[in-house]
Amino acid sequence: MKSTIKASLLGLVVATSMSLVACSDDASVSSTEAADQLDTKFATLATGGASGPYNIIGTSLTEAYNTTYGVNSKTQTTGASVENINLLNQEKVEMAFLMSDVLSDAINGENNFSSPITNVQQIATLYPNYVQVVTSQDSGIESFEDLRGKRIAVGAQNSGVEVNARNLLNGFDMTYDDVEVDYLGYAEAADALKSGKLDAAFLTSGLPNSSLMELEQGFDLQIVSISPENIARIAQDQSYFIAKEIPAGTYGNETAIPTAAIMNAFVVRSDLSEDDGYKLTKTFFESMEKLKTAHQSAGGISLETAQQGMVAPIHPGAQKYYDEQAASQ
Repeated sequence: MKSTIKASLLGLVVATSMSLVACSDDASVSSTEAADQLDTKFATLATGGASGPYNIIGTSLTEAYNTTYGVNSKTQTTGASVENINLLNQEKVEMAFLMSDVLSDAINGENNFSSPITNVQQIATLYPNYVQVVTSQDSGIESFEDLRGKRIAVGAQNSGVEVNARNLLNGFDMTYDDVEVDYLGYAEAADALKSGKLDAAFLTSGLPNSSLMELEQGFDLQIVSISPENIARIAQDQSYFIAKEIPAGTYGNETAIPTAAIMNAFVVRSDLSEDDGYKLTKTFFESMEKLKTAHQSAGGISLETAQQGMVAPIHPGAQKYYDEQAASQ
């Protein structure tokens, strides 16, 4: 009888010990899992057209978020900048890539925005988008001023491309009344140029633009230059324009082509937690080699320049990451 009681007590002690160990392990797992998760259930990134750098880079980034945090992260193909900031404001996405000129308009409630958008904070300044005004060598278009009276594609309606096309035309004392406008995205504009339906097209993006690389094959492609002097003049009113050069050989061009550029921005909703902002920023920079492999435009992104030229307030989680990196130097 005593041996039976002893055995029962021993079994109870062992079971209790195992239960405590299991509880301890569960707590450890739960703690580890919590550290590797985001507070938000979704991390959707608004990008742009399927063939553009936004979407290509964004796809690699959301894959990294999926792998790292097990979150439901994906890209949303859009008409780009204006649509992206509106989707963010409507809380239909958590993150967005867009051009700094559109972000500036959104924050100030100007042009396409009837009132200021406030639910937005910035993670990083990205790479420059180059204004690529494309025509054929026999079009007779030698300078930006020669666009007057021509049929041109200005990007998808309300896209970042269209915003900077309109702003640049204004900088040369032209409006849409002075040209024939077609609202076409990258691929559609390239096809229309090849078929002779357009005189010129704006394809503002990172370098190289895949649609232009395809167009270059079998088409006497010419990119219209914009002088640094003209850009400096326009930048007096629109400071986000900077002077850049499209490097020689990008599209078979023998020499570098001066043009305007606008920095891109990576933004998130302000209501994302500080911890989520920190993790999204950290994984973004830790995935940089993968992003560069996806599209060479990502080569223009660096930790050193990510806080330069920010248009929106910085997200506190991103600030925490930058402060942490600075302290470790």
